[in-house]
Amino acid sequence: MPEPAGAPGPGKTKPRKSRPAVSVILVALLCMLLGIGIVTQVRDTKSGDGLDSARPSDLLALLDSLHQREAALRQEITALEHSLDSMQSDGNSSEAALDEARARLSSLQIQVGSAPATGPGLIVMIADPRGGVDADVLLDQLQELRAAGAEAVQISGGRADQNVRIGVDSWITGGAGAIKIDGVEVSAPFTVTAIGDPPTLSAALNIPGGVIDTVRRVGGEVTVDPRDSVEISAVRDPIAPRKGTPGD
Repeated sequence: MPEPAGAPGPGKTKPRKSRPAVSVILVALLCMLLGIGIVTQVRDTKSGDGLDSARPSDLLALLDSLHQREAALRQEITALEHSLDSMQSDGNSSEAALDEARARLSSLQIQVGSAPATGPGLIVMIADPRGGVDADVLLDQLQELRAAGAEAVQISGGRADQNVRIGVDSWITGGAGAIKIDGVEVSAPFTVTAIGDPPTLSAALNIPGGVIDTVRRVGGEVTVDPRDSVEISAVRDPIAPRKGTPGD
């Protein structure tokens, strides 16, 4: 990820004072990120085979909940942007506090998929000449990457307009040859770009009986290419919750 900007230019030194307002903002940011970590952990723990047997009403309730979580994250981003504007307009604000706030804003934007991202990671190519790869295969791969600590994921199809940024409420459906991700039709060959620790992500995909073995059993082929830097360009549009609103 790019380093946050904002360091003072040569010959310009800003006084650093301990201000109550800045302290309150930093404490709030720390609590916010802790909450995001808890939500992510609960989501990863509860994802899996349980969704296969869930009732449609339960799935709709889960989708509503995920929409509300994403809306809450976006509201926090907006609040953080306003805090940044306020601190930048205050000549007595701590430059260190400004830099930390910028870094946390960048982290939140990447988590919800509202900004492009670059960093170490890997690119996975899935060839499907026999048409055997279905939604379950891509979903399993996504879960393996998330469990290995992927910070951002993009799935692309064989056409230039088939690029989907994965978010907290992303969904994958359809049989072989008719896969949709968040409503976007995605056709083979598939390219999955993930940002995270390359060795850890690679190890997750190569576990016995994992997604690579599954693809090969249906006549496909998987190529895993770890890189020092990958780029994720797709971004997600805001989704307004249908029922709930973020709490205070």
